[in-house]
Amino acid sequence: MIDDYNTIRVKPLGGALGAEISGIDLNEAIPDEQLTEVRQVFGQYAVIFFRNQNLTPENEIRFAKRWGEINTNRFFSSVEGYPQIALVVKEPDQKNNIGGSWHTDHSYDTAPALGSMLFAHEVPVSGGDTVFASMYRAYDTLSDGLKSTLGNLRARHSSVHVFGAARAEKGNDDTVGRIKNPEAATQEAIHPVVIIHPETGRKSLYVNPGFTLGFEGWSDEESKPLLEYLYAHAARPEFTCRFQWKEGSIAFWDNRATWHLAVNDYQGSRRMMHRITIEGTPLS
Repeated sequence: MIDDYNTIRVKPLGGALGAEISGIDLNEAIPDEQLTEVRQVFGQYAVIFFRNQNLTPENEIRFAKRWGEINTNRFFSSVEGYPQIALVVKEPDQKNNIGGSWHTDHSYDTAPALGSMLFAHEVPVSGGDTVFASMYRAYDTLSDGLKSTLGNLRARHSSVHVFGAARAEKGNDDTVGRIKNPEAATQEAIHPVVIIHPETGRKSLYVNPGFTLGFEGWSDEESKPLLEYLYAHAARPEFTCRFQWKEGSIAFWDNRATWHLAVNDYQGSRRMMHRITIEGTPLS
């Protein structure tokens, strides 16, 4: 099914989230009316996709700035001459990929990122998909009793165990050399377990396996059983959509309403992406 707007066409990709937008050229300075419609789709579907958009770095940055201030990544290498663009690369001889398990970008920041844009510059012939999960749907399908319990909880998030020196010293996978500045991994934040999305007003589950340590006032051990239940629930297949990359594809996801993971099934091939992250606001 394709939904027609005034200036774009929209094809939903999954029952829970995700839509592909066509009829737009991001190499151009898109008019306000078209951006308004794209924003509507982003709010409704939480992750949006574009095809056949072979952008220059300048145009990648221009499109990103239409959404807000750019967050310069602390831990990835950047595209030469463009510090706003993080370089996400897996070479043919590397076994491990970055982002290969469920997570939400920047939940460790006091003001978590609004969203992340990923631009495909080189992709394998097959494999290397990205899977997204709806945290709106994860919350909506919980029991009333658990919703009540979670409504009173806040969770601790951290970057230290993922990007910090202790991980770098282990050297147990080949992503270690691709993660930069471990001394900068000092971010810790506390956020509500259930947030009210600042634009849509919808409630969203806001914990994730990548960066959440436990509940405020609870030990990690006490937190683990409930967190594991929430993680298994939120990753149910019916809450997800899967995006198959091609060169010139773009994905832009809402970090307040989604999880994502990069599937690591393309050993022997190169995958090279540009990522831009958009600054957000504190959550409530």
